[in-house]
Amino acid sequence: MLTKVAILGAGLVGSAWAIVFARAGRNVSLFDGEAEQSSQAMARVAENMRELVGFGLIDDAEAALARISIAGSLGEALEGANYAQESVFERADVKTEFYKEIDKVAPADLVIGSSSSGIPASVFTEGLDCAPRCLIAHPINPPYVIPLVEIVPTPWTDDAAVQTCWDFMIEVGMEPVRLTREVDGFIANRLQAALLWEAFRLLEAGIATAEDIDKTISEGLGRRWTFIGPFQTIDLNAPGGLEDYAARLGAGFFEFVKQGEPAEPWSDAVIAKAHGEMREKLPLKDQPARQAWRDKRLMALAKHFQEVGE
Repeated sequence: MLTKVAILGAGLVGSAWAIVFARAGRNVSLFDGEAEQSSQAMARVAENMRELVGFGLIDDAEAALARISIAGSLGEALEGANYAQESVFERADVKTEFYKEIDKVAPADLVIGSSSSGIPASVFTEGLDCAPRCLIAHPINPPYVIPLVEIVPTPWTDDAAVQTCWDFMIEVGMEPVRLTREVDGFIANRLQAALLWEAFRLLEAGIATAEDIDKTISEGLGRRWTFIGPFQTIDLNAPGGLEDYAARLGAGFFEFVKQGEPAEPWSDAVIAKAHGEMREKLPLKDQPARQAWRDKRLMALAKHFQEVGE
């Protein structure tokens, strides 16, 4: 069993991962190049753990918090670690330089998962001694209430490292999905990109407001998507299943897609329009409170799924 985890990068994603691993009984060593970031992370972790207790999603916050320690150096964080979760700034050059440092001090059997949300691990691990044990383990934030993790190997990742990461994620309560090969954006963000592009098109064309487009998801499509995905959705929406649905509606859907092509970058004007609508509803000064509201809603949803099961 993997008993010690190193969290490399103590921002929002790294600190959220710390909760996942500590809650599952693992010792966690938290490292960030900026010492202040680590201290802020510990305060954030403690607050979120208290909220999780209230929803019955963690039994003993104090015990879990005691399993997390701040490391003074990268070497200290990795000493004795079986698994590392890298969550540094999402930029290829930053990750490339950081992995060179990891390579100097990583234990020979250490498996390293990156939280990268779209950059394949081959971009920043090629040629390193640790490269066969590196892969993507991308969460949807915050992972302590959203269990999906995308596991994406590089062309040179050992099968054993992939299996180790897969098994470990299941052990700590995550729901992994495995990609057969690298693709920019992986699954989740490629799906999200398609939806966002259409949302911006509708807004820019004046078809609907940002609020009504959001409501179409939150009060409509998203209600189903919280527990079944797009393929199961259409499979259940026709008497003869998915094949029947495609025969009935596939041609019409293709027309919708064709009308939206070709894709164009989001214009400054439509970004300003969407941002303005958001700020009318939510001033930036109120955003931290709204983020906390979102996380509590996600905790309540996680508790619901825990109670009802599959």
